[in-house]
Amino acid sequence: MLRIVFIIALTLAVSLSVSPATAAPTPQAKAQSSSAVTQFTAELTEHEGFFTFYHDQAKGKIYLQVPRQAPQFIFQTSLPWGFGSNDIGLDRGQLGATRLASFYIEGNKALLLQHNTQFRANTDNAAERASINEAFADSVIAGFDIVATDASAVIIDYTPFLLSDTHGVVNRLRDTKQGQFKLSADKSVIYPAHSKAFPDNTELEAKITFSGEGTGQYVRSVAADANHITLHLHHSFIRLPDDNYVTREFHPESGFWAETHSDYAAPLGQSTKVQHIPRHRLSKDEPIIYYLDPGVPEPVRTALLEGGRWWAEAFAAIDYPNGFQVRELPAGADPMDVRYSVIQWVHRATRGWSYGSSIIDPRTGEIIKGHVTLGSLRVRQDMLIAQGLLAPFAADTPEQQQELLDKIEAMALARIRQLSAHEIGHTLGIAHNFAASANDRASVMDYPHPLISIDTASGGLTLAGAYTEGLGIWDMQVVAYGYGNGDLDNVLAQNKRLGLQFISDRDARAAGGAHPDAHLWDNGSDAVTELERVLAVRKTALQRFGLGNLAAGRPLSELNNVLVPMYLLHRYQVEAAVKMVAGLHYSYAVKGEEAADIRPVNASQQRRALQVITQTLTADTLSLPEHIISLLAPSAYGEGYDRERFTGLTGLVADTDTMAASSARFVLDLLLHPQRLERLQQQHSRVAAIPDVTAVLNQVAEAAIAPAQATKANTLTQRLAFESLDAIVRAYQNEQLSAAIKAPLFSFLQSQLQQWQQAPASAHRDYAVYALTQWQAGKPWPLKPAPALPPGSPI
Repeated sequence: MLRIVFIIALTLAVSLSVSPATAAPTPQAKAQSSSAVTQFTAELTEHEGFFTFYHDQAKGKIYLQVPRQAPQFIFQTSLPWGFGSNDIGLDRGQLGATRLASFYIEGNKALLLQHNTQFRANTDNAAERASINEAFADSVIAGFDIVATDASAVIIDYTPFLLSDTHGVVNRLRDTKQGQFKLSADKSVIYPAHSKAFPDNTELEAKITFSGEGTGQYVRSVAADANHITLHLHHSFIRLPDDNYVTREFHPESGFWAETHSDYAAPLGQSTKVQHIPRHRLSKDEPIIYYLDPGVPEPVRTALLEGGRWWAEAFAAIDYPNGFQVRELPAGADPMDVRYSVIQWVHRATRGWSYGSSIIDPRTGEIIKGHVTLGSLRVRQDMLIAQGLLAPFAADTPEQQQELLDKIEAMALARIRQLSAHEIGHTLGIAHNFAASANDRASVMDYPHPLISIDTASGGLTLAGAYTEGLGIWDMQVVAYGYGNGDLDNVLAQNKRLGLQFISDRDARAAGGAHPDAHLWDNGSDAVTELERVLAVRKTALQRFGLGNLAAGRPLSELNNVLVPMYLLHRYQVEAAVKMVAGLHYSYAVKGEEAADIRPVNASQQRRALQVITQTLTADTLSLPEHIISLLAPSAYGEGYDRERFTGLTGLVADTDTMAASSARFVLDLLLHPQRLERLQQQHSRVAAIPDVTAVLNQVAEAAIAPAQATKANTLTQRLAFESLDAIVRAYQNEQLSAAIKAPLFSFLQSQLQQWQQAPASAHRDYAVYALTQWQAGKPWPLKPAPALPPGSPI
């Protein structure tokens, strides 16, 4: 998963041991000092460390000792105990803001100040640095009462800030429509068990309750009491690294994220933008070591260790044979300690994303601590997909059944190894590369779809090689750029010689995306050819689907869950193939290097893509075999609402027409995306052989509308026609479309009205005429789109 920016989900949570508090000094020792600080803290429990703090057990308070000459530090907030709902997005181990901070003491107040690191003057001129500092606002994020003071330090009551909503929980619950909540002070306390001081970091934690009216679906389905939500919030004070770290220049084709700031001391004629890659400090004597959460069960534990250790090969290749290691967290080690980069296993009520993030020095981009958060239900989704493909419970003998079950588990564990490597890659500073699948699965930093093949001998399906093992060539090259000591320009040039592409999130995720090789959850060097292959695999899977896909003793209605990923097996490859239509080849080129290759996908490829994509709109593709329909039982007694199933209009009974309509809507919304239509028309105006918008509409009509104009069209054919008309009208009504695109849409809809008027008499003919007449008259369009598909990502 994904981290779009590298500050998404760090956890400083699970504790294996509680570091012993420093014993309070004896009264005799205290008597030797008469300072107000020692007098105030005499009866408190001292925790000595980077910032020493004191615990008042009787009053449930935390007091922080702040030196009058306190240095700058990193202030980090996090959510060590989460909510358990992927939809709400308050996960165990989630990272809050990372801030460069310091304390400012004046009179009887101490302020926690966040420094503005975005705007700087990288110069030795102190006055110039001061002018920039004074030009852009810093932020005071907390104020504290000073309760004791002496010549060298002050004591502040940190408790009120520790018991505040530093993670934005109230806003998150409101924004996800779960209800109106506020922090309940009388139900919140500090949490001494996870409040500790280490030489380079001090950790403070609180158990905080948010009370209100929990009206939302997700809060009601997860919380013990939907009106009272109790979480843990964590504060970290982290010592800044020394000045020996050497930054490394960011290049848009390096495969790394960028740490960016503006340097107003840059010479005239040079850009003020400064970009470095985030990376760990690495030396022969200090390898990068990650530690695995001891709460991970087997066999997942072993898979995570194996996948994480793949990165050792890349570091060995750049002459750091022990440069990267993954170990089990040793007994007595505390994962809150900033010295430990950790891999954590996180549970949610539904499957959700995994994350790789880091604590990063805002000044330099140095990664101080990496933290991987892996969702525990991801592995079960892979097993569900494999169960639908292999039908293990149709085996003739117990031995054959066990063999298939072993293959299912092996596939899921192969994915877990890949996922471990992927998320660790993020914590090394490495970005997604969604073009890697087009380069023969060249990177673990892509989102891989299992490679499923038809076994020509048996006519069944095989998962052999579903996921790759080990790093890809791109991963080796990225580590060479980020951590190697060689010529960086040569690494980038070698990528070109190897034919490696790098295209990341913004280009690949967009529904209107244009790059023909940058996709999520796809396979193959040619997206259209792979779509044809996947459609053949899907057809085989549906032909073989039945009771053999469900274990004995399970409710028959659970077949609905197994069916969803089989029926929608083509969904991601459609997303890939549709980018061939109005597609554009390009790279993140830099002037002065190899000439940029920016050109449209050629006309024949675009027309072929259009032809194959519109096959997914036909009744032949979307109709379910009768043997499956006869098995789709309503939910068994005791089963609740299940988001993983199709929704429909037929009550408790499976609505196979709506399943098809939802799938068609998904494809049509991609194909008729306004950005795609605008690009297509412009490309056609320059290259006449490239299809125009009218050609797209005509292809849709041939596949999904014209069949419904026949005399004996069934309900599925009718539904697909109306779904197509609705998608085209919705595209026409999009306010973002230019008149150049609205014109062919308008002409097509006018033509459709005429064709429906001339079609054989039928009720659905009359309703199509009525709907199009309403549209023509500017009256409300009477049709509604089919429901959205069940959740797909993360598979």
